[in-house]
Amino acid sequence: MNLASDFEWLLWAVPMGMALLVALGWWLRGLEQKQWKQGSHSSPQAYFRGLNHLLNERQDEAIDAFIEAVQQDPETTELHFALGSLFRRRGDYDRSIRVHEHLIKRGDLKLSERQRAQFSLAQDFLKAGLLDRADEALLALINTPLESSARLAMLSIYERTRDWQQAIVSAQHLDGGEHGSFRSRIAHYHCELASQCQKRDDLIGAKDHLHAALHLDSKHVRAQIELAQMSYKSGQIEEALQFLERAVQRQPMCLPLIGRTLEQWVEKEPSVREKALSLLSIQPQLMPSIDVTLSRAQLQPELAKTLLTEHLSLEPSLTVASKALQLQSDGLPPHVLDAVNAAAAPLQRYRCAACGFEAHTYFWQCPGCQSWDSFPARRVEEI
Repeated sequence: MNLASDFEWLLWAVPMGMALLVALGWWLRGLEQKQWKQGSHSSPQAYFRGLNHLLNERQDEAIDAFIEAVQQDPETTELHFALGSLFRRRGDYDRSIRVHEHLIKRGDLKLSERQRAQFSLAQDFLKAGLLDRADEALLALINTPLESSARLAMLSIYERTRDWQQAIVSAQHLDGGEHGSFRSRIAHYHCELASQCQKRDDLIGAKDHLHAALHLDSKHVRAQIELAQMSYKSGQIEEALQFLERAVQRQPMCLPLIGRTLEQWVEKEPSVREKALSLLSIQPQLMPSIDVTLSRAQLQPELAKTLLTEHLSLEPSLTVASKALQLQSDGLPPHVLDAVNAAAAPLQRYRCAACGFEAHTYFWQCPGCQSWDSFPARRVEEI
């Protein structure tokens, strides 16, 4: 009797237990779906709202939305990266630094994400002007997949601090890699070091750096011009002219840069006049240069009107017209010449091809965007 009762109880208990397990499974599944739905209606909504603000260039609203999304899902690394980038773009570098430092300290972060956060932190320091800390953060990325990007950022630091020796080392590591050739850029660094040597009256060191620049880039105009100027100062006029001649032969478009130099040399040494005129005559007639025409007119006053008229027939120019008017100003009301000069003045600047920065002085490195060789050797009026 007892055995029969136990068996009968088991017949009831097993199906009931099975039913309870099935019910519990459905309940847990429902709870999980409910939590997933809550997450999908909170964090993504805030995230997409932030993206919408970002697309509409409303950075403050985007930041607020991303902060909300991060609070609801603090484990999402992409939201942290987006938030840190927005803080940096807005100039809120302290908060951007805190976001990226928080990411680096997270123990669950993958190595690739940690390295990405390290690079972002270095960019924060760079933008904030904390160059020492930026350099330290970038050094930690050497021998990682981000080494090339880190070295490029370090190079910008060394350029800003005018640490040309370190710049050479970094550029040598980058040369021939994914960012292309850096030989011409390294040659500029040697020219900068040569300038520093000349200020210390170390003429031998200066020449060594300039020859190193030419060894890297045989067409490097700046090194040729600076060697010519050094030779002229030391009384080696023929050698100076040879350097300029080689510069023009290798890079004919640099001719406008040496016109004024040749004028000054002829003024002090009239014997080099014919050689100077020979160099300036290399000017391509199909692309006349304002600077070259003015220099030739200055060195040949007897032919000045003819030279200016020929230039104007090939290429209209307010600057050249102003000079021509000065030569025949008899009977010309003074205010007419003043008006032409005023109109020509803004056109006599050089313009960076990379960022549009304009200056009356020619720069090998743009003061605006820090690009090298971005200034064409032609005035704005000629571009």
